[in-house]
Amino acid sequence: MTEERSRRAPGFRHGEKSAPVETALNIYLHIKIQYTGQIMYTVNMKAKLKSNPNVAYSCNYHVVWCPKYRRPVLINGVDIRLKAILQEVCTEFNAELQETEVMPDHVHVLVGVDPQFGIAKLIRYLKGRSSRLLRQEFPWLKSRLPTLWTNSYFVSTVGGAPLSVVNQYIENQKNV
Repeated sequence: MTEERSRRAPGFRHGEKSAPVETALNIYLHIKIQYTGQIMYTVNMKAKLKSNPNVAYSCNYHVVWCPKYRRPVLINGVDIRLKAILQEVCTEFNAELQETEVMPDHVHVLVGVDPQFGIAKLIRYLKGRSSRLLRQEFPWLKSRLPTLWTNSYFVSTVGGAPLSVVNQYIENQKNV
């Protein structure tokens, strides 16, 4: 029995990184970025990967959603409180809230999330908790809308463009 154990591959304790995950954390990416027109260039950058015990990942998403009937109700302090709630929820679920812009009638969020947790689950928590808390703290929202958010949202992975470009796009939404 002891000979059989010595032939097996060494096991890993909980929280210890396996060899493939450790290797993935040290990968350098060679990214090709193509913009409209004929300008094409490459960027070398070290991968900013996160990991849990069995996955190394870099999953960043651009998410947009609207209040019911696209009413401009995210004003008069609601926008500031919404940003705080979104940050609290992301911290609770180990997601990285990279950028947030609240417009009167929609919300832009750039967030990194563990693929095993999932973006759909995170959005459900973000919209659900923010709706409940905002409607409690701002009673006038209850009289304007039957529910705060629509059931739908837009989500896109952020892989083709550098995060700085997406950050700049979200920051400049108020200037459009």
